[in-house]
Amino acid sequence: MDRTVSTWPMMWSTVHSGLEDSVSADQASVGSAAAYLRFEKEQQGQQGFRGEYSLYGNSEVPGVRGFDENPLAKAGTAINLQWQGEVWALGLKPSYAPESDDDEELRLDGSYLAAAAGNWVMGVGAIDRWWGPGWQSSLILSNNARPMPALWINRNNAHAFESPWLSWIGPWQFTALAGQYESDRAVPDAKLIGMRFTFRPIDGLDIGLSRAIMFGGEGRPEGASTIWNALIGRDNGQLEENDPGNQLASIDARYGFSIGQQSMGLYAQMMGEDEAGAFPARKSWLLGADWTTQLFKADQQWFVEYTNTLADDFLGDAMPNITYDHSRYRSGYRYYGRSMAASFDGDAEAVTLGALNFFDNGANLTAKVTYARLNKDGENRTVVTDQDIFYTVPDGDQNVAILDLGYGTRLLNGWLDMNLQATDKKIQYLGGEKDQWSLGATWTYRF
Repeated sequence: MDRTVSTWPMMWSTVHSGLEDSVSADQASVGSAAAYLRFEKEQQGQQGFRGEYSLYGNSEVPGVRGFDENPLAKAGTAINLQWQGEVWALGLKPSYAPESDDDEELRLDGSYLAAAAGNWVMGVGAIDRWWGPGWQSSLILSNNARPMPALWINRNNAHAFESPWLSWIGPWQFTALAGQYESDRAVPDAKLIGMRFTFRPIDGLDIGLSRAIMFGGEGRPEGASTIWNALIGRDNGQLEENDPGNQLASIDARYGFSIGQQSMGLYAQMMGEDEAGAFPARKSWLLGADWTTQLFKADQQWFVEYTNTLADDFLGDAMPNITYDHSRYRSGYRYYGRSMAASFDGDAEAVTLGALNFFDNGANLTAKVTYARLNKDGENRTVVTDQDIFYTVPDGDQNVAILDLGYGTRLLNGWLDMNLQATDKKIQYLGGEKDQWSLGATWTYRF
């Protein structure tokens, strides 16, 4: 599909135009995937009303998440009501989660109000995001934490410029958001600005540029001048007590190409916690490859991914207690105790091998094996200000093996997802320890 595909969620307008422009319906290697997208477009991308009801339970909230939607509570139920018109769209998703890691039983995660203006969509709400090409991790923004309520804007259709002067950029997407953190943290009610620009200058090559800026909050400046200083990079101690905040920036790329009727991709992401010479410094790295096969009358997607969030450890001299931490914002780059980026948190190194199998009857089976070293230096400067919030921040140097299994199938006119996460030992976090086994199931019914 000739569109940028490393910024999620994707707009249905982009999916529709990408399918129509570049995906052959009779190509066997992508037939089932294209058919699935077209089915979902008819279900989810049309004007009118639709709804879902879900019920879920877990024996333990998983400490490590990837590009998936495992519930962040031990038990709960939700109803998702959506309406879409020609200009406006509304999503209302109230949920009840009586056994969660953050003591928040009533939630509106997944709710939004949006409006289209030309080829732009503006909205407000709390929606999951994933910025980057990784399957297991994103170094700057992922769905590891609950979604933050925010104002946002992004392009509706990510097609290329029509102007010959700019058409070389290829299909492109831009999104920006502005949100606010929770009150129970070292700097209550801190603010967040995030921006991401992706483009595809040649067929198969996606390039992404992202920034995340923490600023303001109780006792901190947050006016227009503070935002401007943050945007132009006047921080890192340059303004001393009026330092605007904590910044992260990332560059990522993925190149996908065909091998016969199958495809393969190579990808990388580099994230810096600081800036030096207008480029990210104190860097973390993510490297990976993915490929497809068609075996046993089914479709498979494979990936192998390496993540290192110990600053400058991959290429240079390691600088611990930097990544996702900050001297002023001492609760770190976390929302309700969970990293907003890599689920391994900072100062970690991990390798993941994963496989996704899609059966011809619509069911799917997934498996991942991860070997990780968490909090490699053994120290931690994260401040926990609310004991009712379970901080999923590794406490001490730990080596751990993690197995993830998942299976999805139709059941009782709905859809059932079952998930298992097992570790070879209990992982110690600042909030306590997690059980070695997390077994869960989610049933969803559409109406």
